[in-house]
Amino acid sequence: MTKRALISVFEKDNIVEFASELVNLGWEIISTGGTYRILKESGLNVIEVDEVTNFKEILDGRVKTLHPFIHGGILYRRDEKSHVETIEKIGISSIDMVVNNLYPFEKVLNSENKTHENLIENIDIGGPSMIRAAAKNYNDVSIVVDPSDYAEIIERLKEDRLDKNFRLYLSCKAFNYTAYYDALISSYFNDLLNIEFPEKLTTTYKKVSDLRYGENPHQKASFYEKVYIKDEEKTEFKQLHGKELSYNNLTDMYSAIKIVKEFEEPCVVAVKHNNPCGLAIAENIDDAYDKAYACDSVSIFGGIIALNREVTKYIAEKINSFFVEIVIANKFSKDAIEILTKKKNIRLIEVENISEFKLPNIMTKEVLNGLVVQNYDDTLLTKELKFVTKRKPTEEELKNLIFGFKACKTVCSNGIVIVKDNATIGIGQGEVRRSWAVQEGLERAKENLKDAVLASDAFFFEDTVELLKENGIKAVIQPGGSVKDENVIKLCDEYGIAMVFTSTRHFRH
Repeated sequence: MTKRALISVFEKDNIVEFASELVNLGWEIISTGGTYRILKESGLNVIEVDEVTNFKEILDGRVKTLHPFIHGGILYRRDEKSHVETIEKIGISSIDMVVNNLYPFEKVLNSENKTHENLIENIDIGGPSMIRAAAKNYNDVSIVVDPSDYAEIIERLKEDRLDKNFRLYLSCKAFNYTAYYDALISSYFNDLLNIEFPEKLTTTYKKVSDLRYGENPHQKASFYEKVYIKDEEKTEFKQLHGKELSYNNLTDMYSAIKIVKEFEEPCVVAVKHNNPCGLAIAENIDDAYDKAYACDSVSIFGGIIALNREVTKYIAEKINSFFVEIVIANKFSKDAIEILTKKKNIRLIEVENISEFKLPNIMTKEVLNGLVVQNYDDTLLTKELKFVTKRKPTEEELKNLIFGFKACKTVCSNGIVIVKDNATIGIGQGEVRRSWAVQEGLERAKENLKDAVLASDAFFFEDTVELLKENGIKAVIQPGGSVKDENVIKLCDEYGIAMVFTSTRHFRH
């Protein structure tokens, strides 16, 4: 019995060659619309869909393959006697292969012509129906959605190896394809209606590349890119130099970029294992670099440095004196490029709109049996500051307290930062006891504590106040909200420490 393939593709690369090979192998070709015209003009003997259905396409092409003579030919089970009898009785011919790719909803969504009306007309209906029908009936039908599979399919047909296992693989690929397509459409509609937390959450990502390995060499990993991105969230990063990026590089890069985006002033951060080891702002980027480096000149080795300004010759010469994995900035000066590219492995990443693009409003994190989803922590203060002690901070202290509290957003909880001159001089983070985080921060600040202030990502108790007194810290900022707040305030008053409550907590887990 002659085999039949239904070919209806939007992306027509190599489709004439593929169809020609099928015809040479004795297959009949059914086709629609533009695909039919291209195949016919190439000299192939092609059957138009309405010759099969005896029904002309209607509604400007919205309905053309939605017909029992099409779906019956795809879906009937060849090993089921009643199915075969029904098909023969009605006069439906079998369709043994469906070759289809869909209207370019994704392409239109990411183009300048993405009006709502245009997007609606680029939602494919007949295509997904045929794809899903053929994928469901993979036992008897081959579904082809990826042009990169054309050559292997022809080879397998020639060698009689288009077997059930390979058809199952094609079916799996097809269901991934339609799920991706539908998820993209649902994401667009959720955004259109400002629905942040839909009842059914679908996410859409496209594989960009395999990575060398994951967090550790024994773990496999790949990089997937988000497909539907709001205009204000779009950014592109260019790798100007260095070896390929790894899993840990990509996660550290994101952490570093999120940190410098907290600040409008010239800002530099050094990141190691997703945590800052030095963070500073200044009137110029060179000074900001020096202050960030001074916070922890040891841990910065092998880390990532991010700037929200151009990398200058001065900074490049400094960085060139030790090993860092990555330097990220909106721009690199010509001198900086010349200096830094002398090192083979350092990765230079340019993100032109590093300060302008908005971070996604929604964050996800894997938990037992699923994901938790939340809004991004893009707010520093939800209420006005409360000056709760007798001593009030000086203007300079308050400026450093605000910087410190913003810095606390970027460290792992429990998190403490010691700040001086708009720069971290000691960071304590990721501890299970807040006083331990305070001890770490103070120890790292060492002899530089004169006129320093402290910021905490959550409330603390009297033991922390004792550490402040012992180390000469005279101003602190914290959210407040503890049942022991009155005891803490009283002790601060006793020691002449100014304390400010923010009423806003910034845990980062």
